[in-house]
Amino acid sequence: MNTMLETEELLTLKQAAEFASEYTKKNVTTSNISYLINYGRIHKNEHHGAVFIAKQELINYYNSYYGNREIDWKSKLGQDLNWALSFEHLKEAETTKHVHRLHPYKGKFIPQLVAYFLDEQTDEFKTQVFFKKGDIVLDPFCGSGTTLVQASELGIHAIGVDISAFNSLISNVKVAQVDLTDLHCEIKKITQLLKTFVAHSAHIQFENELSYFLSEYDRKYFPSPEFKLKVRKKEIDEKTYAEFHEKVVLEKFNELLIKYNLKITQNTQERFLDKWYLQPVRDEIDFVFEQIKKVQNRLTKKVLTIILSRTLRSCRATTHADLATLLEPVSTTYYCAKHGKICKPLFSIVSWWERYCKDTLQRFAQFSTLRTSTFQYCLNGNSENIDLFSELEKKHPHFFQLAQQQKIKGIFSSPPYVGLIDYHEQHAYAYDLFGFERKDEQEIGAMSKKQTKQAQQAYAQGIANVLNNSKRFLADDYDIFLVANDKFNLYPQIAQIAEMQIVNQYKRPVLNRTEKDKGAYSEIIFHLKAI
Repeated sequence: MNTMLETEELLTLKQAAEFASEYTKKNVTTSNISYLINYGRIHKNEHHGAVFIAKQELINYYNSYYGNREIDWKSKLGQDLNWALSFEHLKEAETTKHVHRLHPYKGKFIPQLVAYFLDEQTDEFKTQVFFKKGDIVLDPFCGSGTTLVQASELGIHAIGVDISAFNSLISNVKVAQVDLTDLHCEIKKITQLLKTFVAHSAHIQFENELSYFLSEYDRKYFPSPEFKLKVRKKEIDEKTYAEFHEKVVLEKFNELLIKYNLKITQNTQERFLDKWYLQPVRDEIDFVFEQIKKVQNRLTKKVLTIILSRTLRSCRATTHADLATLLEPVSTTYYCAKHGKICKPLFSIVSWWERYCKDTLQRFAQFSTLRTSTFQYCLNGNSENIDLFSELEKKHPHFFQLAQQQKIKGIFSSPPYVGLIDYHEQHAYAYDLFGFERKDEQEIGAMSKKQTKQAQQAYAQGIANVLNNSKRFLADDYDIFLVANDKFNLYPQIAQIAEMQIVNQYKRPVLNRTEKDKGAYSEIIFHLKAI
């Protein structure tokens, strides 16, 4: 990196993006630069209406962010951290490419990590090829289907298993051969019906007037990025300032409620759909679901179900900061620490439904140019005891015949972690609306079981059970790769119970683990083989 730069030099947004791209060796866009400005990371300088960035300030930001991260993380996580497996050079659009982002899912790994171990490339860390085209790979903790999708790209067949019916639906929709023409027609029909349904609703007029008021208010009292910069410099007491303006805006909010005679909370709070959606949103959700029920093409109906589920997740009555982990329902305007201004909950699903419909069509179209003529299918069942081939014969006879002939070459999977996520609960809205059967009690390592010694031992036995059950269907020279953060050092015990040996470990940093947590974090890819 060139550090011999003039400190007073100013750059336009476009020049800043070009310079940052060259400096970081990554593709930095003008949107990325605008993000840094809007979130108070760098200053903007205005002259005759144009925005300029100080080059030295940009250098200081990237030096502090990228230059020190690897050193800092290795000091915290160990010098054996394999930074080459951080995939730091990738943009978010690449790690969430095509169908991988059809629906949010907590705890999924990035597709490039799967591809690294499944493809036929080798390097100084991966010195041999484990899977080749035409092989079958198994993911007994399929989640949202990342392994299945990447296997399709690489010409590898894949079987997934997941205890969650909704996870199985997501996975199978991602790898399905969707009739995009039919999907487009149904989307167009349902969207038009939805718009007619809300056309003269009071909540639409209410939200329009409230949005206009907030836009003007935020521009005056929470100017971006000046407000955030003053907060970062502690020139403004954020808590006191926010509380004062929350009260002012709430008076306007209540005034508009009376003006439009609007009922925003539901009568009961018993179900997830009752508690976490405002009444106008719930009415629209129920309307769209009724339209989806009428769709004749079963696969199109499943895709529309996923789109509606994704819309549901974005329209929960919560703050922007709590979207990943819900705290309390929000039914009024509130100060949003994430955006540094007064925000509001959603009163209509229309914009998100339209956005996700368009996005889904584009993602399927992108994936259609990359997928191969191979089999992928996710079974809904318990990996500790499922008879893979029998179940596959019922669901996918052609794939069953192939699997029976050549057996499964190996496993690539990310098992659940101990006491970290409730895999059914993260999609509670979908289970509630669509009526899928829940099997929470069969989850391995569920958050509700906590991280006690007893829970750890139950987890170890559960993962070992899955490996022992899977062995019945694996080729003799199988390779198993399990991605885990083994903070309790359970995997040597798991390997022993499953009568396997750990032959290698790849320790990698996990960047951008969650929206809120950017701290140092690593996981290990355990390579297991038969003893």
